[in-house]
Order: sequence, then structure tokens, then C-alpha cells
Amino acid sequence: GVPVPGAIPGQPPVRAQGRVPAGAHWQVTAEQLRARGNALFQAGDHGAALAAYTEALSLSDAASERAVLHRNRAACYLKLEDYTKAEADATKAIEADGRDVKALFRRSQALQQLGRLDQAVSDLQRCVSLEPRNKAFQEALRALGSSMHEKMKAMSCTDSKVEQMFQILLDLDEKDADKKQKAAQNLIVLAREEAGAEKIFQSDGVRLLMQLLDTAKADLMLAALRTLVGLCSGHRSRTAAILAELGAPRLAAVLGVEHEQVSLAACNLLHVMFDSLKEGLQKDFRGKEDAVVLDSSRDLKLLIKHLLELLVLEGASAHGRDNALNLLIKVVPRKSPKETNNSLSLWVIDQGLKKILEVGSTVCGSSGSLPVTENTRMSTSVLLSKLYEDLKCDAERENFHRMCEDYVRSWFEGHELPGKLRAIQTVSCLLQGPSDAGNRVLELEGIMESVLSLCASVSEAHQLVAVEALIHAADKAKRASFIMANGVNLLKEIYKHSERDSIRIRALVGLCKLGSAGGTDFSMKQFAEGSTMKLAKQCRKWLCNEAIDAGTRRWAVEGLAYLTFDADVKEEFVEDKAAMQAMFHLAKSEERSVLYAVASTLVNCTNSYDHEEPDPQMLELAKYAKQHIPEQHPKDKPEFVKRRVRKLLVAGVVSALACMVKSENPALTNSCRELISRVFLALVEEAEDRGGVVAQGGGKALIPLSLEGTEVGQTKAAQALAKITITSNPEMAFPGERIYEVVRPLVSLLHLQRTGLENFEGLMALTNLAGISERLRQKILKERAVPMIEGYMFEEHELIRLAATECMCNMAMSKEVQEMFLAEGSDRLKLMVLYSGEEDEKLRRAASGTLAMLTALHPPICKRIPQVTVHWLEILQALLLSPSAELQHRGAVVVMNMMAAAREVAEQLIASEMLEILSVLAKDKDKP
Repeated sequence: GVPVPGAIPGQPPVRAQGRVPAGAHWQVTAEQLRARGNALFQAGDHGAALAAYTEALSLSDAASERAVLHRNRAACYLKLEDYTKAEADATKAIEADGRDVKALFRRSQALQQLGRLDQAVSDLQRCVSLEPRNKAFQEALRALGSSMHEKMKAMSCTDSKVEQMFQILLDLDEKDADKKQKAAQNLIVLAREEAGAEKIFQSDGVRLLMQLLDTAKADLMLAALRTLVGLCSGHRSRTAAILAELGAPRLAAVLGVEHEQVSLAACNLLHVMFDSLKEGLQKDFRGKEDAVVLDSSRDLKLLIKHLLELLVLEGASAHGRDNALNLLIKVVPRKSPKETNNSLSLWVIDQGLKKILEVGSTVCGSSGSLPVTENTRMSTSVLLSKLYEDLKCDAERENFHRMCEDYVRSWFEGHELPGKLRAIQTVSCLLQGPSDAGNRVLELEGIMESVLSLCASVSEAHQLVAVEALIHAADKAKRASFIMANGVNLLKEIYKHSERDSIRIRALVGLCKLGSAGGTDFSMKQFAEGSTMKLAKQCRKWLCNEAIDAGTRRWAVEGLAYLTFDADVKEEFVEDKAAMQAMFHLAKSEERSVLYAVASTLVNCTNSYDHEEPDPQMLELAKYAKQHIPEQHPKDKPEFVKRRVRKLLVAGVVSALACMVKSENPALTNSCRELISRVFLALVEEAEDRGGVVAQGGGKALIPLSLEGTEVGQTKAAQALAKITITSNPEMAFPGERIYEVVRPLVSLLHLQRTGLENFEGLMALTNLAGISERLRQKILKERAVPMIEGYMFEEHELIRLAATECMCNMAMSKEVQEMFLAEGSDRLKLMVLYSGEEDEKLRRAASGTLAMLTALHPPICKRIPQVTVHWLEILQALLLSPSAELQHRGAVVVMNMMAAAREVAEQLIASEMLEILSVLAKDKDKP
């Protein structure tokens, strides 16, 4: 491992970007662009080479030149694994010259990857007939012939198997359950292989699978659904054909069945179908199934339309409704803001917003209400939130607001009490999701007054709805002050006098929320001294009471999420091991809507929220102007935080967090992921705690957190990964393939907008990885980290500069990096030689170590060293005369490599005082 220096003061300076001088203009020719493309291709930058060839094509008119450019583009596309475009470009080159063997060979490679083996063979045969002595063509043809033979053999063997399996499954007289189960399992396994999937599809398999679905027997339905997953995975035309044969209504109906596993399997199948159809929308797709013109967007909308109808179908099961909501969350909104097309979200809002609000407004237990689970409303809020976030302009958002307001009004006006309850429940649902829309609706006339009056209702169900709405409404400061004036006494009355725990616990959360309006500011407490402690004690008591259902205990965690802004509450909470473990147990349970509250409580206990140090001058001004100044609680000092972290670790916080990250659940929103990343970063702050965090699954959980979510969340998780990689053996911390997944998050810490500490830790972690294996170095190269590492070698901050040089030293074991040091017009080698003569001993050690490595592994570098700087000899002599044995050793290795590399370099070395220095060192018995 590498020693971990302390935090780095100050940010790295912003580097000046190179600029083209004003007035410079020149014309690039197609020939120059082609040459540039060839150089880039040789250097392994295939994307840039492709861009150069494409630009050259736009400037070239000569047919022969265009053919060569198409052929070169085909080579780029093969490297970039876009086989459809590789085939198209090679075909254009062949159309210009049918005897172009390079283009024919490239097209055969593309066709092989696209699964069109017969066409690939005919191209290869043409290559062999044009160049009968070319060994590479003969070998490729032989290999392709044998793979086709294998495929034919597998197909004929598979034929009889498929028939046999369907016979066993559809035979109503077959009583042997084991035999049926084995047949079902074989069918599922077969469908996972492309040859098997195609065989099932061609053997009238879809109709037979439909018969299995229609038996209404759970085990047969599961076998059919899982086999269909294999048939649809990554195959657009098959998916479209299966959808046409099965029909969207049938698939939606299976999703809505009472049997939970069958509903989940149907949900999985639909997700795979969506992915395969969406693939077709995103690219000019000719994949495995050749050019079939399909209208994917129509199929997608058909499936979504039936999912939206399922939401309000009274006969659909509660978990079927949850699965439909989760599917819509995954497939409707854009995956990233870089995608410009949000038409699917607009279409869903237009066609289905009312249906989604219908689910959100459901009041459990009221007559005629839809069947829902305790997670349904949370899922609905998340879906509404995702749709709202996907809108791009004010007009789209205004339309969303108007539709929500119309829906709430339609229930609130003229429907008596049940209608008012539905309206208030909708407001709650919106406040938990797109809160802008919720706040707009709250301002409609009469809503807030109805909430307050229903809080005093004698009916438990009505009171529950109103108190929850009041809690969600208290999030906004301007409304919190209205509720402070009108609702606090009401909530206190309910808390003291209600006989139902379910109501009291919610009233308590309302009080907690209002009581924590000052946040972490110790001087802004809303309640009398000690009352937050009483509330927290009651929350912990309810949390530990297993006689209360999980849905109600969740509210106790909600209360703690607000109360733990107070450091006294944090201290008492971490002393109460039973309460901590009850909370972790709840986080691992089916009660998924608790995730955010658990994560918030842990962020508060570990102080991992952002806190900026106020400017001392501004503080003086604020005092002078008698303005309010935030104060930190004495128990929020670092030593208290460190002790709390230790107690959470002992209580098992890591396994709870790992379990939360694993949950395939809409409640795990990006903001929730960010909170979890913050907690993890706090847990690995101390080097001695990192091994324990890894052992309990923390390392594994951090990888997905670092690759998906908010930018802040990804960065915090990446920084936690860096800390682990710096002080642990990375191969133990991230076994097997997992170590390669860590590279991208670590490289993200090198971006210029990251802090100096993040840059530094990213470099240290990459240094450790680069020293492990060539495959890891290749992964770092592929993530384009080397130019960034080089950039930090010019950094003013000495620790960052050192870390970058050490990282480059390990990267220099790669052939590609060695070549970079010889590139024309590059100062890389000069910088390494000059750094070997710097005053900072650690920097000299890293730079001279890199030179020793480069000169040993790549002898041409030895000849270049005397050309890069006139000071090369004195720098090498200074290394050999250094008091540090390590520097002397490195210097001696460099000189030895240079002596062996070239006569003229050896002559220059011997002509200097080098021979005398070496003679003295050779006699030194103390330094073997």
C-alpha cells in the first residue's frame, strides 16, 4: 500500500487551455485527413480515426479514394464493435472494386459477428480465390467452416429435444412432477442460447408456450415466462413477433395475477421486451436478424397503454399493480439528460397521468378502493417524480400542473367527504413525488383548511390521511410557519390524547418535522429544551416494538430522520443498540419506503452532509448587523462523530447499507443513493475501519453507487472506493472481475472539477491498481486516464504532482505508454529527466524509478535521453552521488541500460566523470 497523507489544502489551479492564434486559417485536404486517420488508427484511437476518415469522405470526389476511405472506416467500426456499420462500409468499398480483398475480409468478419455465417463464408471463399497463398484467409475459412458444422449439428440435435420437452409439459396425463420440472428447466436453459432460442421460435414454440400460459398452473406459467425471456433477450424482430402472437392484453393480464412469483416473472419478461424494442429505436438496428423494418415505437406504446389500464383495473392484484408501476419507472423516462427525446414521457402524461393519480389517491380500506400494498403509494410518487423531471420546458410543466389541479378539484368539489379524502391523499402522493406540483395543489382553495379540520376527525382512517398530508406539507418553510401557527397545538393534542398508536406516531413525526426546522443550527430550536429528546425516546420505543406493524414503525424512523439533526439525539441513538438494529432490520425488510428515512438518519449521525465553514469576516459583519449566526452543537465535533461511526459499525450498519443498495426498488431513488454514498464515505474515513467495511460487503455495494445516481453521490462513492484501494490489497478487497469495475469510478476522480483531495486519492488508488497487472493497466488506458495523469504531473501542489508521477511510473510497464515517451513533439521524457533532478526526494524517486523502468523495457528511450535536455548528464551523476541508496540504485540502473543500448550514448557517458563515480560505488561494501 501507499501511505495516506492528510487532506490537501487548496484546490488545484485551473489550467489554461491551448488556443489557436487569431487570424490563423488553413485548408485540410482529404489526403491529409486520411493520413491523420491512419496515424490515429495505429495509435489505437479508433473513434478519432473514424472521425478523420468521415471528414475526408466529405471532401473527396474520386471513386477510388472514397472506396479506400470506406474500407478504412469498416476497420474502425470492427474495432468499435459496430458490426452493422462495418458491413455497410465494406460493401460500399466492394461495390467500387469487387477484387478488394481487404474489404471482402472485413465484411466477412462483420457478417460473422452478425450471425450471418453463410454470407461470411462466401466472402472468405472469394478472398481465397483472389489470393490462394494467403495463410490468414485459409485459416479463417477453415475455422468458420468448422463453426458452421458445429452449429448445424447442434440444430439437428436440438430439434428433437424441443419437441420432447413440450410433449412432456403439455401432456395432461403426465403425473411425474420431477420429469415435468426437469423438462421446464431444460427449456429455459435452451432458450438462453441463441441457437436454442431460434430453434424453439422456429418450432412453433410461441404457440406452445401460450398453451402453457393458458393452463393457469403456476409452475407451467413460470416455465413459459422464463423461456420467453430467453427468446426476447436482445432480439428485436423475435420480440415483435412474440408480442404480435401473444398480444399485449394477455401479457398485462398475466402481470396482474394473484400469484406473486408469476406476476414478478411476467414483469421481468416485459422489461426484457421493452429493452429489446427500445434497442431498435436507438439505432439503425440490423443486429442478428438482418434488415427487418419494424415500428418499435408503436409496439412500445401498445404495451405501455395496457400497463396504464392495468393500474386502474379492479381485478388486478396489488403486487401486479406495484410491478406495473415499477416497469413504467424503468422504461418510460429518459436514462440520461443527454438523450433529447422525451416524447414517451409526454405521451404517458397525456394518456395515463389521470390513471397514475387514481392509484396515488387510493384510500386504503375505503369502499370500492383499488387493491394496493404498503409500497404502492411510494412507487406512484417515484413514477410521478420521474415523469415530472423528464419534462424539458415550462409549457410541459405547466400542462402537468394543470392536469394535477384538475384531478384534485374533480374529487374535492361535489364528492362530499370520501371525495375530499381522495383529494387530500393525492396531495400527499404529489408532495412525496414532484413536490412542486404538490405545493401548487396545496394552494387550491380549501385544501389546507380541510386537512386541518380532518386531523380532528373521529374516524381513524380519515385522521390518518389528514395527518400524513400535514406531515408532507410541513417540508416547505413558508407553509411550516402557517402550520406552526395553526397545526402544532392540534398535533400535540392528537399525540397526547389519541388512543391509537398509528395516529400518535404520525402526529409525533409531524412535531419532529416542525421541531427540526432549524436543521443542524443549534441556536434555532423550535421547541423547549429537552422536548426533542422526549420525542426521540418515544420514536426509539416504537421502533423497537415488534408488536406494531412495519408500515407504522417506518414512521418512527421518519421521526428520527428529523430529530437526529440534534446532536444530543444522535448521541442517545447510537447508545441504543436495540434501536439501531431494529432500524437496520427494517431497512432489510419488505418495507421499502423506509430507505430514505434510514439513509437520512445515518447521514445525520455520521455528519456526512455538506457543511461549509463560514467566512470569519462575514461572521463579524453579521454580529454587527445583529443577524442570526448558525452555531454548531458541541457534540458535533470530530471526536464525537468518530465515536458514533465506530458504534454504527459495531451494530452492523454496513450489511444494512449493502442490502439497501441491492434492492431492486423504486424507493432507491438517486437522492437516496447519494445519502448512502455519503454514509459509506464517512464509514471509511479511518484507515483501520476499511477492512471491516469491505468484509461486510461495503466494497461490492460501492461499485453500483459510483456508476449510477447524482454526480455528488457517484463522486462520494468513488472517493470511498479510492480510500479502500489505497490502504487495502485491491485484489482482496475486489476479488475476481470486480477489480476491473473499480477503474472507471477512480478515473472519474481525476476530472478537473473534482477537489484536490479527490484528485490525489484517485491518483493514489490508480497507482496501486496499475502495479498489479497488464490487464488492469489496459483498462486504465481504455478509460483515457493517461492524459489526465500527465496533466497532474504539472500540478503546483507537490503531493498531487508526486502521486501523478508515481502513477505514471507504474503505467510505464505498458508498451503503449512506453511508446508515448518517444512520440514526436512530446515533452514527457524531458519532464521525467528533469524531475529526476528536483529537490523533492520523493518526486526524484518516482521519476528516476520511471526512467529505470522505461530504459529497461524500451531501449530506444536510452538514445533519446541525451537529446531531451542538456542537463541529462549532471542529473544522472547527481542521482549516483545522492546520500539515498534508493536514488543511487535507480541512477545506476538507468546508466547500465543506457550503456547497453547504443555505442554513441556509451561513449558520451564514459567521456564524462561517470566512470570514476561508478568505480567508487562499485567498491562500496555497505550497499550490495
